[in-house]
Amino acid sequence: MDQDAKKIMNKIEESSNISVDEIYNIAHAIQFQDLSDESTVRSLVRRLSSMANRPISKEKEDQIVRSIINNEIPSSMESLERFF
Repeated sequence: MDQDAKKIMNKIEESSNISVDEIYNIAHAIQFQDLSDESTVRSLVRRLSSMANRPISKEKEDQIVRSIINNEIPSSMESLERFF
């Protein structure tokens, strides 16, 4: 894993209380799922929110789902932090 990826993973782990291992398990589980399918993505967003014990508003959930479906995920650490 490169340095940027490590920084992102550590930041996520610190702010969400989800371990890197759990993140990898989720990533592995969704690897072959259709991330252009709204119900699949919405289920994933809700699962992550629940795991992190951080409820999100319906508006924020919609924004995240729309971004994932439209492949508009932030690519830099700064933009990722602003996104969440």
